[in-house]
Amino acid sequence: MGGREEPAEDGGRPPASAEDVERAWNDTKLAQVLYHDWEAGSYDDKWSISFDERCISYARDRFSAVAGTDGWPYRRALEVGAGTGFFSLNLRQAGVLSDVTVTDISPGMVEAARRNASQLGFEIAGEVADAEGLPFDDASFDVVVGHAVIHHIPDVELAFREMLRVLRPGGRVVVCGEPTRYGDKVARALSRATWWATTRVTRLSALSGWARPQEELDASSRAAALEAVVDLHTFDPGELTALVGRAGFDDVYAVTEELTAAWFGWPVRTFEHAVNPERLGWGWAMFAYNSWLRLSAADRLLARVVPRELFYNLSVSAVRPE
Repeated sequence: MGGREEPAEDGGRPPASAEDVERAWNDTKLAQVLYHDWEAGSYDDKWSISFDERCISYARDRFSAVAGTDGWPYRRALEVGAGTGFFSLNLRQAGVLSDVTVTDISPGMVEAARRNASQLGFEIAGEVADAEGLPFDDASFDVVVGHAVIHHIPDVELAFREMLRVLRPGGRVVVCGEPTRYGDKVARALSRATWWATTRVTRLSALSGWARPQEELDASSRAAALEAVVDLHTFDPGELTALVGRAGFDDVYAVTEELTAAWFGWPVRTFEHAVNPERLGWGWAMFAYNSWLRLSAADRLLARVVPRELFYNLSVSAVRPE
């Protein structure tokens, strides 16, 4: 990793340069480290991550939707690909998890997760680790969790075999927030259209105060280029269920969520990245959040008649055989 730049003051790393993107293009694991190290300092803001009731409820509801509420709190918990700790730290606050260990291939993300935990008033263990080779003994954990992680892992089945290995017999794996094939296509198309329209409209003199500085737009474009390297998979619910079963798990169960909520949410996030954030205040944040809540409620009704493959978010849960 020689030649990498020093961390930025906010705890993340400087934006990806064109040279870095070129260097990482043919090395997905290098790309994972570079991309997520750069994102560590700004990731929570980028994805509207918080550690208050809004995201505590979201994490708890995603977990219970696919794994139920039995066994809470799980005493020994591991999160793979934890990022800044969004899933496991909010699950701990919700009473779902107790002792938490986080792992990520990005040192910057592990540091950010531990810092977030400390700010919440508790300590967690953290390890820089590749999900395809976890540095823990067999049967070390009662539950393994992940959120928006397995689509970054080259060998997904190998990663699930590692999760199986470190689980005690009867232990559970819960992975949420993965993109379905159809949902990802729609989300990316909506995001591209929103970015194109917003960056052009804000060039008009009457709306110049809404524009982000060009250097920030360029940095976002370079980061988007790296996303093509780090986002490796989309999933079909049935195929993912079969893969988790091949890895050795029993009682495999998958659910999908967010249809219209994703159609709304992805353009909103893209718009937020394309404009001057000082123009967007608390009123905007509440509008976006409350709109998402209403659409998510509608999606739960639509799930009775719409094929699950058309929804965006895919979650899977399974148990290690006794």
